[in-house]
Amino acid sequence: MMGRNETDESHSLRGPIDRSALLTIRTIIEREEPLAAPSLDDYLNPTVLEVLLDDGLCRAESARIDVQWTTQADYKFHYTDVDDVNFRWGKHPHDGDYIHVHEFEHYHPPPDATADSDDVEQSCIEQSVEALVTRAVLKLWRVAYHAGSYDPLNAASNPP
Repeated sequence: MMGRNETDESHSLRGPIDRSALLTIRTIIEREEPLAAPSLDDYLNPTVLEVLLDDGLCRAESARIDVQWTTQADYKFHYTDVDDVNFRWGKHPHDGDYIHVHEFEHYHPPPDATADSDDVEQSCIEQSVEALVTRAVLKLWRVAYHAGSYDPLNAASNPP
């Protein structure tokens, strides 16, 4: 599998990483997704929650979701798999560069999680509490997993 994907996105999350939020997210994933094994990169001073998946979407045999959550409630849930497919949900300022995005919540579609302003979409996840966002991401991933398609990833009503 690829190393941690460094995004070409010029916009960044505000504030330091929120360890407490990442611990909450980790607990929810451990409890609700049997294909996932979440772990912090550093328990005391984490920068990312790495969620290894025993199976990926479509034909991918394995995958990972990297989660970052800040003290300002900005976040990224970035999926990457062994077939080099990437997508992500995010919430953070983007300087109005994403022409189809009205607020901070946005979605970078597969296959490459592009930051091209024409391709980034408004996210169907409009919640801002880490527990609700995590459950929405898990549900969207699970629906796409069972459908064998990327189409359901951003096609739900809020909250998914």
